[in-house]
Amino acid sequence: MRYSQMLLPTTKETPSEAEVVSHQLLVRGGFIRKLTSGMYTYLPMGFLALQKVTEIVRQEMNRAGAQEILMPMVQPGDLWEESGRWKKYGPELLRFRDRHDRDYCLGPTHEEVVTDVARRELQSYRQLPINLYQIQTKFRDEIRPRFGLMRGREFVMKDAYSFDVDDAGASRSYEIMRQAYHRIFERCGLEFRAVEADSGAIGGSFSHEFMVLAETGEDTLVICESCSYAANVEKAAIALAEAAPSMEVLRELVKVETPGMKKVDKVAEFLKVEPAAVIKTLFYLADGVVVAALVRGDREVQSVKLKNLLGATDVEPLDEEQIWQQTRLPVGYLGPVGLELKMVADQEVMRMVNAVAGANEKGCHLTGVNPGRDFTPDVVGDLRQITVNDRCPVCGGGLRLKEGIEVGHIFKLGTKYSEAMKANFQDSDGQEKPFVMGCYGIGVSRVVAAAIEQNHDAKGIIFPVPLAPFQVIVLNLGPKDEGYCTAAEDLYTQLRAQGLDVLLDDRDERPGSKFADADLLGIPYRLTVGKTFEKEGKVEIRSRKTGETQVLSLEEATAYLAERVHLALS
Repeated sequence: MRYSQMLLPTTKETPSEAEVVSHQLLVRGGFIRKLTSGMYTYLPMGFLALQKVTEIVRQEMNRAGAQEILMPMVQPGDLWEESGRWKKYGPELLRFRDRHDRDYCLGPTHEEVVTDVARRELQSYRQLPINLYQIQTKFRDEIRPRFGLMRGREFVMKDAYSFDVDDAGASRSYEIMRQAYHRIFERCGLEFRAVEADSGAIGGSFSHEFMVLAETGEDTLVICESCSYAANVEKAAIALAEAAPSMEVLRELVKVETPGMKKVDKVAEFLKVEPAAVIKTLFYLADGVVVAALVRGDREVQSVKLKNLLGATDVEPLDEEQIWQQTRLPVGYLGPVGLELKMVADQEVMRMVNAVAGANEKGCHLTGVNPGRDFTPDVVGDLRQITVNDRCPVCGGGLRLKEGIEVGHIFKLGTKYSEAMKANFQDSDGQEKPFVMGCYGIGVSRVVAAAIEQNHDAKGIIFPVPLAPFQVIVLNLGPKDEGYCTAAEDLYTQLRAQGLDVLLDDRDERPGSKFADADLLGIPYRLTVGKTFEKEGKVEIRSRKTGETQVLSLEEATAYLAERVHLALS
């Protein structure tokens, strides 16, 4: 492609609404333009990058035996009623009605539609296993779209769905997809980790997220330094060591005055105890019911773990005013003793002896609080947020926390949708059984943004070769000189003949502007026809990633670039 003929509106100005690097550079580089909140038009460079990801995804899905289909983006509400998600999915599901007053939604995901396909078209175990996928636009009505392509309302997604006769078959399908995802992200040239994750609104018994490691990631990953264990912080399990029986004598409950002391550290200092000796009581609204969550004073509640322990769909923390309205209890002095609410306690709380807790009375706390004697939680489990001071639940090794960007998520769904929607097949004994399903998503457009978050510098994008819209940019620094133009044209033609994607910068612009745009666009190799050509008949090749340069003849340059690019794509 010739730069002079391309819609490529680069700019030096950083858009004011762009909070993260990928958003800034995608706008500055002329890849995308905002239509409205959370929705973007892909200009030619953006669409080319999107196509590079799409092609890698398609090749690996086909290689794994999946079959590509295309399902409607508009979905009838009655399918979502069948699955039970019409009301449960929440406000992210954009609902509307047609002229006949029938309910529809814009698809944020396609479990219902593909399950309907299966129940209509797959009748026998002989047709299984099967994996159907699509690459399509999705829509989720995010409450606060932000970060450009990282969290938009409209996005491009690859979603696949497997159907098996039993759980063992579903596990095999899951493993095939797990391996395919590893190949996809390796081919994209990204540093990533597959981590255990919460299944969220999709549901199912088991899931893994594929996370691109980047400082600007919205998710926190827990990674073992000694083994392969990795998990999203929402899922990371707490490994408690065996506790020896406490020899401490249980003291009586005593109410003490603690006027104005609402914070754990203040209470602990006043009573001359460690924060770990205080029971922190927090109130949440779980599916409309007020519940109390108990953790040690030096810990934090992990809300996803709380939701899963309760089996709830929605869990939201209550603020001071809401707590007073709901319970008439004073914030800062809340405690489990005598509390007539559903209580969920972290496993560590049940090991505490002679603890301190709020007295549910303004200005007062209790000492000598002992679980089991003074209060009994309704649910006990792993409730708290993991820290770097915890140990790996698999090998006991040390942990480190890393930021990551979710680009893929695979789920072992089981029969959640097939049972709800009566999607059955006939097994080898002639019995009707529900399909055992799996679900596998990749945020195709998010991969583009995540790649930039992981690969950039002060000058612009540094695309991995497999994702670059163009692998080589040829800079003609003498667009009015016949010799320069002939050399640039020859290089452009020869490189394309080698199967490379090449952008010829034939604009009549200052060399500095051309260099700046080449760096901004992140094209892996810059080939310059400039003063070296005029003096020696040679051209300069510069790697965008390393900054290394080579000065070669035209023939050598073509062979060198073809070898480097094909090696990166292999």
